[in-house]
Amino acid sequence: MIDEVLFEKVSRRIDESRQDMIELQKALTAVPAVGPASGGDGEMPKALTLKKYLKDMGFTIFRHFDAPDPAVSGGLRPNFLTSLPGKDESRRIWIITHLDIVPPGEPGLWSADPYRAYVRDDCVYGRGTEDNQQDMVASIFAARALLEEGIAPCRTVNLLFVSDEETSSEKGVQHLLDLPEKIFNSGDWIVVPDSGNSEGSLIEVAEKGILWLGFKTTGKQCHASKPQLGINAFAAASRLVTELTRLRDIFDARDPLFDPPVSTFEPTKKEANVGNINTIPGEDVFYMDCRILPRYGIDGVLSEIEKITQNIEKQYHVTIEISLRQRVDPAPSTPADAPVVRALTYAIDRVYRIRAFAGGVGAGTVAAYLRKRDLPTAVWSKTGMKAHQPDENCPVGNMTGNAKVFAHLFLQS
Repeated sequence: MIDEVLFEKVSRRIDESRQDMIELQKALTAVPAVGPASGGDGEMPKALTLKKYLKDMGFTIFRHFDAPDPAVSGGLRPNFLTSLPGKDESRRIWIITHLDIVPPGEPGLWSADPYRAYVRDDCVYGRGTEDNQQDMVASIFAARALLEEGIAPCRTVNLLFVSDEETSSEKGVQHLLDLPEKIFNSGDWIVVPDSGNSEGSLIEVAEKGILWLGFKTTGKQCHASKPQLGINAFAAASRLVTELTRLRDIFDARDPLFDPPVSTFEPTKKEANVGNINTIPGEDVFYMDCRILPRYGIDGVLSEIEKITQNIEKQYHVTIEISLRQRVDPAPSTPADAPVVRALTYAIDRVYRIRAFAGGVGAGTVAAYLRKRDLPTAVWSKTGMKAHQPDENCPVGNMTGNAKVFAHLFLQS
């Protein structure tokens, strides 16, 4: 149940905060938060910027769970929360968003500087504006609306901001889960607004397994006019890329819970080899992103990859080194009738006037780590699905609408 009069007051506050939401987006976008694995210096400057804004808004309760990391300046990766005490402090709701972003990629594909957010056609453009700042900002302004109206939420609201989501979460949610203190409880409502669809109708309750691999092929460098003196590592690696597509036929099951309903195996990043045209490369490096349906074990996929790789080694007389960059085994799904899913369904229907459904995705979120600890977690967002793209953006209406969904959750008894 919910007090509709209070919800209408909070909704009006959120609508009045539209320009403030845009300004916070601009401030956060201007502080790049790329992790060291992607060539950045981490999330601490962005965390400090965000915390200052939160204090200025009137938030007073903060806790830090920073993770040591010698790879960044200052040696720490930030994880912190701010709270609104609830009428019943034994019950809690969490909104978990991540501070880190991915690099912009090719600068020439952007219409403007990716770190200077701007508004066009009622959308906020810039790296990180959707992933994950859209719902970070939305959750903050949902809570701020309650603060400004002097309304206590029904259960304690914890807004948690974490690091390292874009790579391994070792310095983020995994760090939190491994602390001696038990931060989460099985009865908590946990929402991770980091995936969804354009209608806002998908509540994600299951994720595929994730496998990121690097392949280093070693042959023998030589002059391109005398290929008989060398072994072309690039040619062997190229053949390996095409042979690895056979994984789609080997692991060909379909599961309609997921979109897409199949396991995916995609070559992605390619490192430069030689710097000139007339040299045959002796080394070549590329990477692969695999998203695997829960019915398949990752060990079985790795076994097939090794067989394919060994065959290429024999054919081309090269050596191929496989490096594991990330592995997330599938987690148990959140029941479609879990209390947090039911609560979200109620809120989405009230705000967006649509009936949400439970489904699965290939994208990985921090929910997988929580579910492995028997913590039912719902992943939801109304999103334009512009994450990781040039000209990433989020509609302002998504920020205000999603903020109202979160506020509705905060007011549910």
